[in-house]
Amino acid sequence: MPGARVWVDLFPGARAPGPPPTGPADTREWTGVMIDVLRASTTLAVALDHGAARVVALPRPADALALREREPGALACGERGGRIVPGFDLGNSPLEYTAERVGGRTLAFASTNGSRALLALAGCGEVRPGAFVQASAMVEALSFEPRVWMLCAGQPGGFALEDAACAGWLCARLAERGATLEGPAAALVRALAPADAAGVRAVVQGAPHARELRELGAAAARDVEFCATLDLLPRARAL
Repeated sequence: MPGARVWVDLFPGARAPGPPPTGPADTREWTGVMIDVLRASTTLAVALDHGAARVVALPRPADALALREREPGALACGERGGRIVPGFDLGNSPLEYTAERVGGRTLAFASTNGSRALLALAGCGEVRPGAFVQASAMVEALSFEPRVWMLCAGQPGGFALEDAACAGWLCARLAERGATLEGPAAALVRALAPADAAGVRAVVQGAPHARELRELGAAAARDVEFCATLDLLPRARAL
């Protein structure tokens, strides 16, 4: 992909709001990639692969419930503190988003960190959830895009290791195809990129947020295992 440019932000608010400073001011000329490995981008990657019709990112649980009220058939989805919001149809576990549950449905999605990152990318021409579970398919999809803006969801107030590692994995593979990585964060995440599937598993399982999720119980621990698996999905659909 000659001439392609890739910019990375480590978390929303890591710099002044707006599109990457090395490209056009019109964000519609960028393809946005939201990365929240544990768990929003993994969950949305599964949902889209299983046929979800549309994802609407919303800042508050009340907004998701209101959209469900306005749009019959929509599902209110997401979490606060890692747990499903009372009254929601689905939480933030990728294992909940089966084809039978989400196929053809609109997802009104309000998660703690992932929704915030999705909303920051809302002006992009296209937005995709990026995760290890469909990383190779994502590289294939991004190989045809001239400008890519990767935004890691991070944790409140800062950086998340697993998100940066995923951005690094994608950056490394795109660079192998001729992409130009721009900005200090892109160089940093490339240095953090896991070398292989075993490295992916080690990074995700050892991340602080993974330990926090495992404390929520066996179901969340299974989510961590799932999110730490490279290339489970054959497709990387846009929202």
